[in-house]
Amino acid sequence: MKKIVAVLLYFIALNCAQAQVHSELWGKDGEPWTPESRLPDFSFAGFHRGEAPLPSPQVTHNVRDYGAVGDGKTDDSDSFLKALADMREGVLSVPEGRYVITKILVVDKSRLVIRGEDPSKTTLYFPKPLNDIKPNQGETTSGRPTSNYSWSGGFIWLQGDINRKKVAAVTAPAKRGATAITIDDTSKVSVGQELELRLDDEETNSLANHLYSNDPRISMEKILGRTRVTMLSRVTKIDGQTITLDRPLRWDIELRWKPIVSSVAPTVTESGIENLRFEFPNTPYEGHFTELGNNAFALSNTVHCWVRNIHVHNADSGGFVSGMFNTIDGMRCSSERKVDKTRKSTGHHGVTLGGADNLMTNFDFQTEFIHDLTVSNSAGNVFSEGRGVDLSLDHHRRAPHENLFANIDVGKGTRIWMCGGGADLGAHCGARGTFWNIRAANPIEPPDKNFGPWSMNFVGLKMDIAPETNAEGRWFEHTDVGAVQPANLHQAQLARRLGAK
Repeated sequence: MKKIVAVLLYFIALNCAQAQVHSELWGKDGEPWTPESRLPDFSFAGFHRGEAPLPSPQVTHNVRDYGAVGDGKTDDSDSFLKALADMREGVLSVPEGRYVITKILVVDKSRLVIRGEDPSKTTLYFPKPLNDIKPNQGETTSGRPTSNYSWSGGFIWLQGDINRKKVAAVTAPAKRGATAITIDDTSKVSVGQELELRLDDEETNSLANHLYSNDPRISMEKILGRTRVTMLSRVTKIDGQTITLDRPLRWDIELRWKPIVSSVAPTVTESGIENLRFEFPNTPYEGHFTELGNNAFALSNTVHCWVRNIHVHNADSGGFVSGMFNTIDGMRCSSERKVDKTRKSTGHHGVTLGGADNLMTNFDFQTEFIHDLTVSNSAGNVFSEGRGVDLSLDHHRRAPHENLFANIDVGKGTRIWMCGGGADLGAHCGARGTFWNIRAANPIEPPDKNFGPWSMNFVGLKMDIAPETNAEGRWFEHTDVGAVQPANLHQAQLARRLGAK
């Protein structure tokens, strides 16, 4: 009997192996991949570039010791603020309870964590929106008056600054995929140092065009000369005036874009938010640009920070992230709000990843936002291992390039390419935006012709179109069979990089 079972298991394994499909862009273990290929290297996304797990430091302070009650009636805002002011760093424990918060909880320090017991036990309740607490009126790109909290800010707000100091100017062009660059002065550079490379556009929008693979599709008149890109890398070698970086360039370097390298000194790093439920009043959602700031969290100009294991309920927006190498791991969104009549949504933005090399993973959206997962004017960000009722993968124009959406169940699949962003800001998606193993209840319709340039990658999406794998053109691979291996490109690339070390 054991022999029969063994034989059956062998043939099952053999059939599974034969059924596996691998992309021509990656192969099984990255054999055909090269840094200059159309498939970007996403392995650097997230906390400490994926090279260290999220930490779990010991509790040092308890909000109850500062007078917090957590009875669902008492305003506990000042107790939280006293605790945060008293802490230089450490972990602020928020025991089981329901805490009423009517002020913004700003964290502007490194290595400071706000930690509840669990989203099922520790609730922060916010009866007033941000705009009632600290008014911040603005307008849309079309001039419509609205609160700036419609697209920014949060009640727990990690606010940092990435202090930059120019080290040298780049003196020679370089191609995407290269790791060596030439600078005018290496006296302030050392092996192991982190340096930020920056490019600034000229009035002709040549850099913006480059970020669209010279295929912007629509007008970019409103961003003339305003595009800037950065990338943070470590120096691995210095040879004369040439320095070698530990990661490939994600765009060309041209001298007309005034390339420089700078040292960075972030003011908020290794701080976090975890094990909390954020709850807002159950009021009807009035629709696009009516939001006054029922927003859970914001990470502004932070580096190596995180949000972990949270539940957001009845929010206008879940969270906004900028800065670099931040991670959101384990976020659930739900709502009982009455949906708006036009968009059939309960809020504006689910989560926006701005900046570069940020990661959102293990998420569950049980309600619909107008824009569920957003990238805008950003690069190297990864959304992975998530699901939703009917997710929109929002590319908000201004050349969001080389971002990855991997191993995601979008639910119904009717809103997957529904995007926002003002007029004359370029196509929604920029160069080499990559969609890898995206699943839906029904075959996925391809995006329209103005969604993005020819260099986007669609791999493992079941579409009712013929596969097309043109190295210098459109790439729709395995649309006839669906999923490919590895299921999560980001994890595979990270494992390959760390394994190589």
